[in-house]
Amino acid sequence: MPLLQLRSEDEVAVAMRDLAPGERVATAWHELTSQTTIRRGHKVAVREIPAGAPIRKYGQVIGYATAAITAGEHVHTHNLGYSDTGERMAASAASTSPNPVPPRTFQGYRRADGKVGTRNYLGILTSVNCSASVARMIAAQLNASDLLERRPDLDGAVAITHSTGCGMSDEGMAIQVLRRTLAGYAAHPNFAAVLMVGLGCEVNQLDGIGIPASSRYSSMTIQESGGTATTVRAGVAAVEALVAELPVATRTEVPASELVLGLKCGGSDGYSGITANPALGVAADAIVTLGGRAVLCETPEIYGAEHLLAARATGPAVADRLLARIQWWRAYVARHEASLDNNPSPGNKAGGITTILEKSLGAVAKAGTAPLSAVYEYAESISVPGLGFMDTPGYDPVSVTGLIAGGANVVCFTTGRGSVFGSRPTPSLKLSTNTELFERMPGDIDVNCGQIATGDATVEQVGARILDAVLATASGQRTRSEELGMGQDEFVPWTLGPVV
Repeated sequence: MPLLQLRSEDEVAVAMRDLAPGERVATAWHELTSQTTIRRGHKVAVREIPAGAPIRKYGQVIGYATAAITAGEHVHTHNLGYSDTGERMAASAASTSPNPVPPRTFQGYRRADGKVGTRNYLGILTSVNCSASVARMIAAQLNASDLLERRPDLDGAVAITHSTGCGMSDEGMAIQVLRRTLAGYAAHPNFAAVLMVGLGCEVNQLDGIGIPASSRYSSMTIQESGGTATTVRAGVAAVEALVAELPVATRTEVPASELVLGLKCGGSDGYSGITANPALGVAADAIVTLGGRAVLCETPEIYGAEHLLAARATGPAVADRLLARIQWWRAYVARHEASLDNNPSPGNKAGGITTILEKSLGAVAKAGTAPLSAVYEYAESISVPGLGFMDTPGYDPVSVTGLIAGGANVVCFTTGRGSVFGSRPTPSLKLSTNTELFERMPGDIDVNCGQIATGDATVEQVGARILDAVLATASGQRTRSEELGMGQDEFVPWTLGPVV
């Protein structure tokens, strides 16, 4: 079918292939003639739309006509505008009980605290940017030594560095978020052991991060250790000492309820809300049904669809917590003279997405249909079974950093334009929204969801494939980004407040 109209009440349909001018095409409800060349993934009007009238997709308002639009005309930034009128708040969507799923398991690392890891890295974390180079040197020396030959259960050492930790207040939200993020990484079950390296005089002092004493954790500062070279030697020795106390880790069969799946999209296109995102939603529903946790993120990218999630909340407190984050973001962007509608990137628009409302309606499809059980602050521990939402920016590395700090042990990342994202210590599966992308970037994409657009597979079938891929990845199968060695530079904590 060359056109896909998602709801009978929608004013637009999505071109499933390039349309030529004058081409006669039809949806399930309308026949029309394309007025111009319309690229695949872009929208076409299925009926006359007066200037100023609302335009719907997914049965929801995505904006308003800035000029009169004829049937068959391309609908995009030249004739569709954003308006934060609040009209969408009248809509609602109830959660549904996901279909039963047979018990599933994976091969994971059961830690002493009961958590389950999917990888077994050594983490060299930093309290401040000033210790980043030393952390990288320590990780490099460990990886170049015979340690990994002696301990083949280890996946290697990774330096987790960042650009902040000083030039900031020693109290308030900015340092609280940084410390919560670092503490979350230090406690992550995908790390076998962790060394935290500081400079010594930074605002973000090691003893303020709040990491509990543990036989798998150690820390040091460069100033107290005698400088760069001596700290690198001491750091290597400290990690070797930690490893010496660790029993050889073996994967054991654990229930899928131990999965904490992060749900992310980036480089979205007009197919995202039709193929990869709803297919990922099917997998997320399955994990929730199995007793696990699936967590949506990116508050700016649910803006315009937050009412749909709030309607699925397990109680008023959960809904109120979600809507409070939306209000915070409205004030946040206004304070910086920005707009939440600035979110669709040039690449998003080239792929057919016009407004933040349209983008968000497609993005929430990743969350499936399960009830919303919890709303988390950035990097807060993901503790409640079921579907959760974490307050993060839309920027890919910042949002995934928050998810991993919260405990995500696998991440699924949908993309329509193409993404080369990877993360450590948590593996990231990338899902393409269209087959052309899968064929163009085969070394970066793990699962092709484009078969939904061509009619060669259903959303449910691809969702089942995604679930299989998640379980295989959790059991140790390497993702494309892992094969490429990505993931060390994508640790980007959310930076809030002034740099002083």
